[in-house]
Amino acid sequence: MDLQKFLTEAGVLVVGGVTTVAAGYYLIKDDIKTYFRLKFSEQQKDKESPLLSLRLQAHERLIVFIDRINPLNLFIRVHQQGISLAELQATVLIEIRSEYQHNITQQLYISAATWNVVKKLKDDTIAMINNGVKSLPADASGVDLSRKVLQHMASIETNPYDLTLDLIKKDIHQLF
Repeated sequence: MDLQKFLTEAGVLVVGGVTTVAAGYYLIKDDIKTYFRLKFSEQQKDKESPLLSLRLQAHERLIVFIDRINPLNLFIRVHQQGISLAELQATVLIEIRSEYQHNITQQLYISAATWNVVKKLKDDTIAMINNGVKSLPADASGVDLSRKVLQHMASIETNPYDLTLDLIKKDIHQLF
């Protein structure tokens, strides 16, 4: 009989313990969920922080790239007194391609659509330079090429460099 009494008391204690734990869980389950949600949120922020920094840097570098390949700035930067047409063309194309290669990895951190616009802008800039050379006589100077390209830029209704910069700025604002 002692065994039966012991088992009955043990059963009552087990049932009482389970009931107490269950009641306690239901009382604090919202707190537990909140704790884990906050922990997960902190982990996500820790993971995103370096990526956000890289994405911002990529956008910054592309803004500099666009500014550097803009003919308004490019010709001023590479112009030398008495430079020939062929020399200026070669220098400008090397400069554009070098800038592009220097920034090619930035496509990892920006949207594909924005990267395609940046790439097209680079290709269009090269085409504009080459078309300017083709439309000039062989004995033209580097100044003639600069003038020709800048006149073409002035005739364009909307500046493609400004439009691309606006697109990059919109991308940056979407990060926040």
